[in-house]
Amino acid sequence: MNDPTRRRFLFSTGVTSVVLSACGFLGATARYLSPNVLYEPPHRFPIGSPEEFPPGTATFLPEHRLFLFNNPAGFYAISSVCTHLGCNVRHIVGEGFACPCHGSRFDENGQVVHGPAPEPLAWFGLSLSPRRELVVNTRQPVQPEYRFRV
Repeated sequence: MNDPTRRRFLFSTGVTSVVLSACGFLGATARYLSPNVLYEPPHRFPIGSPEEFPPGTATFLPEHRLFLFNNPAGFYAISSVCTHLGCNVRHIVGEGFACPCHGSRFDENGQVVHGPAPEPLAWFGLSLSPRRELVVNTRQPVQPEYRFRV
């Protein structure tokens, strides 16, 4: 009654299921050992103490692609990333911002004066860390009227 083809079929099915189970286990183990990390810059970062930025100045921070302004009303941070194609804009005192790539112009508040930029420059929230450093939060957009007082 023992059919060799049936026995062979059951044996190969069993071996296949064990091999597939082992492969699944090894795949899950390998995935567990690899880190779940996104390598992107932080959205909240310190930029220095308030004393490093004298009153009446505009400081370009190239590593963070933003301008930090300190005027009598307080501190504020504006992105230097043009909303057209992502070039760094230049600050022109008394005129606003100009994009060297395609000619977009922004006023002192980052509002578009002349395209092709479709949107104004982003403003970011500021806070003071326990170590008395200014901290920029790029996930906290603020209105152009925003000023941070120390």
